Amino acid sequence: MAHNISILGSTGSIGTQSLDIVSKSPDINVLGLCANNNIELLEAQARKFKPKLVCAYDEKKADELKTRLADTSVKVVSGTDGMCQVATIDEIDTVLTAVMGFAGLRPTIAAIESGKNIALANKETMVAAGLLVTNLAKKHNISILPVDSEHSAIFQSLSGMQDKKQVRKIILTASGGPFYKKKRAELENITPEMALKHPNWSMGAKITIDSSTLVNKGLEVIEAKWLFDIEPDNIDVLVHPQSIIHSMVEYIDGSVIAQLGQPDMHLPIAYALTYPDRTDIGGEPLDLAKISTLTFDKPDTDTFPALPLAYKALKEGGTMSAVYNAADEACVDMFFKEKIRYLEIADVIGEAMSAYTNTDADSLENICAADAWAREYVYRKFL
Repeated sequence: MAHNISILGSTGSIGTQSLDIVSKSPDINVLGLCANNNIELLEAQARKFKPKLVCAYDEKKADELKTRLADTSVKVVSGTDGMCQVATIDEIDTVLTAVMGFAGLRPTIAAIESGKNIALANKETMVAAGLLVTNLAKKHNISILPVDSEHSAIFQSLSGMQDKKQVRKIILTASGGPFYKKKRAELENITPEMALKHPNWSMGAKITIDSSTLVNKGLEVIEAKWLFDIEPDNIDVLVHPQSIIHSMVEYIDGSVIAQLGQPDMHLPIAYALTYPDRTDIGGEPLDLAKISTLTFDKPDTDTFPALPLAYKALKEGGTMSAVYNAADEACVDMFFKEKIRYLEIADVIGEAMSAYTNTDADSLENICAADAWAREYVYRKFL
């Protein structure tokens, strides 16, 4: 079955891996590409895949890209409106949303309202606006296919399930990040360079920091609630340092179904892009005899309090999850700029949540206002 797709965030880690899959999949056609400001790579991608439309978010970069692509038929646009144009090209059936952070929300909504299926690699969309996005998906009868390895694993483990009442809980696995088994006192002087050394996964910088603080797992807990319509108390997290079991579903009869594979994002990306089919992407086979041992542990929430804060945000409802996400994005930005210490990331997220007056999350306006409030809270504190 042929697929026509657009990729939002094509020059990032997920975007480049997605295009690697497209290169090996003759049935996938790329009609739209979008990036922030890496126009050198975006130009190369446009020349190779020959999309109808590309977007460079930065207007000046877009002008430069127009000049670079003047000898082609590729149209160049910019800004949020440009992203929405790429997400709503008439001929596409699927939009891979891999834009980092809250910026991915508006084009994702535009795609849904245009009847496009979503291959979701932007978890912040569901974290900040899960109620709004899932209601829109139902209204427009589109599918949201998870790209995150954990949510893809849950999606696959739920295959064939006829009644959600048969599910007792879902279990998200976490690698533990670079500081697994460390205690709080050992993390006082962590630098960005140290936090970026993930033991298993090759990811973008922001998500790698989030993995180290367990914020990323907190975001995934919130996302799982909306993707799979499950209550927070039925979502567990286990640390699994080998990153072979990507997540599990426990059923009411005690059966546990898990999805296993190498820690390689090509696998969940390919499944989302070719669903319901599977494709041979030439990945390394899983040799369990060679791996030999799989271990599990409960997360250390005293050292990594960002995870219980995510559960708190989810249970409080409203726009609190948007505040959790936005405060984290601002804190990670400040951490990279060496304005705050590593341990302050989770602490300040908690402070922002405590200071915030919650509102309903049933409108984009309220969600955007909560996002802006949390960012201002963090930046005002440290700038």
